[in-house]
Amino acid sequence: MGHCVELLAVGTELLLGSIVNSDAQLLSRELSALGLNVYYHTVVGDNPQRLRQAVEAARSRADILITTGGLGPTCDDLTKRVVAECFGLELVFHPQCAQAIRDYFAQSGREMPENNLQQAYLPQGCTVLENRWGTAPGCAFEAEGCHVVMLPGPPRECLPMFRACAAPWLSRLSEGVIRSRTLRVFGLGESQVEQLLREQMNSLANPTLAPYAKEGEVELRITAKADTEGAALACIAPVEEQVAQVLGSYLYGKDGDSLEGVVLSQLLERGLTLGTAESCTGGLIAKRITDLPGASRAFCGGVVSYTNQVKGAVLGVSRDLLEAYGAVSAPVAKAMAEGARRALGCDLALSVTGVAGPDRDERGNPVGLV
Repeated sequence: MGHCVELLAVGTELLLGSIVNSDAQLLSRELSALGLNVYYHTVVGDNPQRLRQAVEAARSRADILITTGGLGPTCDDLTKRVVAECFGLELVFHPQCAQAIRDYFAQSGREMPENNLQQAYLPQGCTVLENRWGTAPGCAFEAEGCHVVMLPGPPRECLPMFRACAAPWLSRLSEGVIRSRTLRVFGLGESQVEQLLREQMNSLANPTLAPYAKEGEVELRITAKADTEGAALACIAPVEEQVAQVLGSYLYGKDGDSLEGVVLSQLLERGLTLGTAESCTGGLIAKRITDLPGASRAFCGGVVSYTNQVKGAVLGVSRDLLEAYGAVSAPVAKAMAEGARRALGCDLALSVTGVAGPDRDERGNPVGLV
């Protein structure tokens, strides 16, 4: 049977919704890449009794426990003390950790509060996980059949510490590797994608195939587990080919691709230029394109024609057309695109007009119509 990982995030601010538990997302990805299965995410506040209950529950069902948060110098930073008590370990002072904390403050030109030295106390016999990104060292130990890793909460410290220190410590427990390929779908909803691929999704065990609804698109994730990275990728390849045959042009990219990035690449390959005329999106399309490196080689510019006056004065949309069909209509959208081509001197133009709300437009079109 494989290892079972539980991630235990400590901090009342997480329960209050003041901050998001991004550590869980980031560490789950890292652990998946190591071939370690995360089965539980738990969040508990800065309360010693409830934290103890959470640790006891975790060790009863998982053989790898990773905590995040609660390693600071203040009185509500309880993680080390409570976890050590649960495993019958004492906290001992680590002079090298204390010196690292002093050096961190000295390098930043600040005076170290004495209570920061509390961070140099770690469970007896543990492996110290160096923190080069903050003051709180982490630690790792094995006790009573459970492998325990404690990391600080801030993601800017937690993730690099995991990669540099905790991942090597955990790698001996790895049982193969897990790799994923994300296919990006535009123009279909999650339920439509699932319906088209139901046969493949029901018949596959390794790799698995699952759709995820995202903003404006669907991600289709193929995940395989194997002894080596090459073997995992070899499992993914035929499934990726099957999906491409079924979805065809609805697939626009994979992994880190974005819709605007693919559009820009296509423009550059064809030597074409693009301009935009936007109403309800207020320049958002132009921004997403210009955020990309090299956009100036293909993107001429954009017009935010939020009012009918600007549609007419800048894009040349006639008053008769606006009165006959309304601003949110196919004929006006076409006229906006034609006007953008003339005004910007581009090969292609993209126009968007719609009802942004909060109420229906003067012709009764509903909010959200684009």
